[in-house]
Amino acid sequence: MIRLAITPGEPAGIGPDLTCTLRPGDFPVELVLVASRALLTERAALLGFPADWPDYQPDMPATAGRISLLDIPLAAPVRPGHVDPCNAGYVLDTLRRATVGCQNGEFAALVTGPVHKGVINEAGIPFTGHTEFLAELTGGKPVMMLAAGELRVALATTHLPLRAVANAITTESLEYIIRTVHRELQQRLGLAKPRILVAGLNPHAGEGGHLGNEEVRIIQPLLERLRTEGLDLVGPLPADTLFIPRHLKLADAVLAMYHDQGLPVLKHIGFGQAVNITLGLPIVRTSVDHGTALDLAGTGKADSGSLKAAIETAIAFTRGNIAA
Repeated sequence: MIRLAITPGEPAGIGPDLTCTLRPGDFPVELVLVASRALLTERAALLGFPADWPDYQPDMPATAGRISLLDIPLAAPVRPGHVDPCNAGYVLDTLRRATVGCQNGEFAALVTGPVHKGVINEAGIPFTGHTEFLAELTGGKPVMMLAAGELRVALATTHLPLRAVANAITTESLEYIIRTVHRELQQRLGLAKPRILVAGLNPHAGEGGHLGNEEVRIIQPLLERLRTEGLDLVGPLPADTLFIPRHLKLADAVLAMYHDQGLPVLKHIGFGQAVNITLGLPIVRTSVDHGTALDLAGTGKADSGSLKAAIETAIAFTRGNIAA
């Protein structure tokens, strides 16, 4: 039996609301809420949910279906929808505690709610994002992948201006990302020979070098070399036709060259139910596919589908069971 750590993220956002919707017995593992008891109790009362989480007992065996709470105190009271830089340290404290627990085997995985980058930076703490913070804590080199149902989309570049994308596509970076996706699909999901569809960077995948030469200079030679090692790689494929069912039905993952090449398709298919998965870390980490939604905090209108999908995906990744 295993435990998963859950961090709700920004206390003024919808993360606490979504956390309060989790009920004992929902999942075949123990969930440990790494958060302020006062915060969750107040939010549960506002939304009409019970607030009956027992204290987390690390010396007790994990129990399937139990939801316990590891209390991390807030620095200041919280009003739903109103961020306060005073609580930036609290947000990072929850992440540190949960990450340490994953590193020492206390927790099998970390599931994160949405954070507010701006308010953390306003507190004078340099912060570029969840993924970068976790990479700094664990020493990993992250690769971003989102999943919605059976569609998984990994990214060769993440949050870059479009004019910077081409320069960021190098043989070295692309090889690391492909090997990471291949390895984690094998190790985490039990796929013996995962098939990865690789998008081209340019329209029509460069059309033989007439619409850009990154495909012929970088992507195609790398794919050919990795295929000689047994990796099942298809591409580079034109992105405008890559996502048709004929291609996707035989694929285990898609590698898009940049953020808005792959994610609009995935979010069209599964927004609100999609999961952000961080590959390349020495721990299992999944997250919701949405932001803090400050305008919905405390209203009871937030959809918990993505959080529950993130928990289910984390369980699957810890068990190497794609059917989960």
